[in-house]
Amino acid sequence: MLRFLMLLLTALLFVACDGGAPKLNTGAAAPGFSAIRLDGSTVHFPEDFRGKPVIIRFWAEWCRYCESEMKAIEKVYQRRRGQGLQVLAVNAGQDKETVAAFIKKIGVSYPALLDETSAIARLYDVVGLPTTYFVGADGIVKSKVVGEADETVFDKLAGELL
Repeated sequence: MLRFLMLLLTALLFVACDGGAPKLNTGAAAPGFSAIRLDGSTVHFPEDFRGKPVIIRFWAEWCRYCESEMKAIEKVYQRRRGQGLQVLAVNAGQDKETVAAFIKKIGVSYPALLDETSAIARLYDVVGLPTTYFVGADGIVKSKVVGEADETVFDKLAGELL
């Protein structure tokens, strides 16, 4: 029942954001934000990532496609991090314990960020999960994926950032 309520509240939150089509599209500057990592340190985007391409992934533990896609992104990250690729996994609306358990379960190494109030998700006009933004080293959104995608798509879009 609690899981259902969390799902409902998160869905309502996204619907209440605007109800229209997402406004943050290709060619726009990626909005800045600060978020807490699972280790308690703070990430400042874009300041901490100037000159680096970044994949910003919005997800939740209850999202049916997020687990397999986060594992696919991990494979791309492992192949391309030596080229400077960064990945930020922004959890939308869940607490630290839930996020930590999920990250441990799926075994990804890129940082998971807490967005317990979904403020960052709203800033990015996220209307559904998963949503992934591909941000160039210049801070401009180069592409985005709303919904399900596979490793091939992630690798192609990450390659275009590099």
